[in-house]
Amino acid sequence: MTFDRRVKIAPSILSADFADFGREIEAIEAQGADWVHVDVMDGHFVPNLTFGPQMCRAIRPHVRTVMDVHLMIAPVDPYIDAFAEAGADVISAHLEAGPHIHRTLQAIRGAGCKAGLAINPGTGLDGVEYLLDMIDLVCVMTVNPGFGGQKFIESQVAKVKALRAMIGDRPIHIEIDGGMTPETAPLMAAAGADVFVAGSAVFRGGSVAKPEVYGENIRAIRTAAEAAL
Repeated sequence: MTFDRRVKIAPSILSADFADFGREIEAIEAQGADWVHVDVMDGHFVPNLTFGPQMCRAIRPHVRTVMDVHLMIAPVDPYIDAFAEAGADVISAHLEAGPHIHRTLQAIRGAGCKAGLAINPGTGLDGVEYLLDMIDLVCVMTVNPGFGGQKFIESQVAKVKALRAMIGDRPIHIEIDGGMTPETAPLMAAAGADVFVAGSAVFRGGSVAKPEVYGENIRAIRTAAEAAL
């Protein structure tokens, strides 16, 4: 996994067919997905329950690009090694999930993964500044975490612009998670984001039997984002 600021589309398998993850992942990658985004929810930190390390281990052989694991769980630290051993390339933990986020980021890197810091829509950037040398990615939530298919929160555009200025020339990705469509992705691309998580906007209308629809949806988001640069 090398760093660059080209537009990257990371479909969230939260919107895929749960009974056919292997073929769904192979389909989106064949149709142009750059990363595969895995939303891990615990029913405690967020009001939903999804996947664990065993599922990540099961899908890892099907992922040829980047497995991007977003931990919406609390506590985080006891589970880092399990997700790293399951094959995660990137592990993102929430700033809001515990009192010792610096230690959490150290543990993620110590486990051999790229370290991501996720922040909720109501969280400002004050807690990010002193962590910039510890992270490889900032995941800005543009919906409240817990469910797919929510409406994009426009106030996060200004946050991403400020974050882009704060990062400067550091090799840190800005990832946007929530409400990404061909209409909203350009706003975030212009603000400085380079990784776009999209669930329903990628999987809507397609299937492993009709993977070309996934390709059309991915290309639509990518084209719109790149046009804003």
